[in-house]
Amino acid sequence: MRDSRARIVLTACSVIAVTGLIALGVQVALASTGDPKWSVHQKAVASVIEKCYFNGAFNALDADAMGRGFHETFAIFSAKGDELSRYEIADWMAGVRKRKAKPDFDPKSAAMECRIVSIDVTAGAAAAKVEMRRDGRLIYTDYLSLLKFKSGWKISAKIYHRHPDSK
Repeated sequence: MRDSRARIVLTACSVIAVTGLIALGVQVALASTGDPKWSVHQKAVASVIEKCYFNGAFNALDADAMGRGFHETFAIFSAKGDELSRYEIADWMAGVRKRKAKPDFDPKSAAMECRIVSIDVTAGAAAAKVEMRRDGRLIYTDYLSLLKFKSGWKISAKIYHRHPDSK
């Protein structure tokens, strides 16, 4: 009887120890990979958005980064009355370069507080909702469509809402 109790206690301690080690390993893995809820694909999409959209189009005004992260046929779509307006990536990148090249350009004027609200990925297609704030005020809510090409994830289209109090 004593032997069987000792085995039960030893087995219980082993299970607890192994469970503890597994939990510790999971915590270390999660701490080193960012948001624990995001898949590898969501993290890849987030990286493109951060480097090429947030820093390319806004905070760093880096048109070259935009070129790496946006598909060449990308466009921003918006409603103008009953018409669908389309703003091409080439025009946007030219505007970013022109703005940054102005002698009186103040980098602070381009700075936005950017946040990825959500990323949804299904195989090679992704949709992301992002928000941009300035001085704590919500300026834009954007919806980005991304596709996975041989060369990686590319931002393919954008629709957005400019919040009325943001002007």
